[in-house]
Amino acid sequence: MNETLTHTPYDGSSQPFTIGLKPLDPHEWIEIDGDLENYLAEKDRLYGTLPEKVFVAEADTGEAQREILDALVAYLPERFPETYRRIGDAIEIPALGRRIVLNAAETPPLRTASLLVPEDLILMRKGDNGWRLAAGSLCFPSSWSLTEKFGKPLHEIHEPVPGFGPGTRPAELIERMFDRLQGQAVERFNWSLQAGDALYHPISQRQRIDRATMQPSKFSEDEIAAQAFIRVERQTLRKLPKSQDILFTIRIYLNPLSMLGKHPERATLAASFAGQLAGLEQAQLDYKGLSADRDRLVAVLSQMAGAS
Repeated sequence: MNETLTHTPYDGSSQPFTIGLKPLDPHEWIEIDGDLENYLAEKDRLYGTLPEKVFVAEADTGEAQREILDALVAYLPERFPETYRRIGDAIEIPALGRRIVLNAAETPPLRTASLLVPEDLILMRKGDNGWRLAAGSLCFPSSWSLTEKFGKPLHEIHEPVPGFGPGTRPAELIERMFDRLQGQAVERFNWSLQAGDALYHPISQRQRIDRATMQPSKFSEDEIAAQAFIRVERQTLRKLPKSQDILFTIRIYLNPLSMLGKHPERATLAASFAGQLAGLEQAQLDYKGLSADRDRLVAVLSQMAGAS
């Protein structure tokens, strides 16, 4: 759980259910902070207990996986020399007592890469049906299932997202953007609200449909601000120069909603957040699982905004 509000896309800088891509300084590709140990420990746990649910790969993606690993190995010790050291065929994280062997024959390179950073790593590859999910390490899904999306093209991956399904203009724009992505990396942000601080937060399409139909509350009748966590996704996209595949990274930030009330700009942030929640359409609320709780959350945020 993060102790500061690193990113606040609900402040109006990003709008829900928009593509919202912005150029990314390559120097700021990966974000490392004091929560690195928690993220890597959780990845260890998930690889040990649910390996088939958090890692997938097509058989012919080995070279592209290696390209991702090589890019991280070149980037991390230079960008974060106080955290990472390259020692022979390994990367060391001395503060955490970790040593990651880079050429372990039994370990897919993408899995090795995933144990270096808090981000999830998804490999997208162009085929006859567009860009598809060809490999991925996804330990921290935000209400989706890696195994359900594996091998599917973008327009099918985004089918549950209101306004982004097959044949929609946003779906066409995303496909075109992937085609045109060259040397410039890009980033975007997304937010959601969840009960509790679980980083591993999957949901199947069947569960999503049931949730939209029954619209259950995520929270008990107790104080909602004590139960709700803000989940922010920082997503980056960059084209790999050798394979021409695209690497999609996802970094999760989790903060208690109550932390927003302690922020020096809480009035502005809470008012903007309340406005974004209030402005969601029914299908968007269903998708985010907030249909039953929107009014309570808006009331809490409005109270924060009005507090002196």
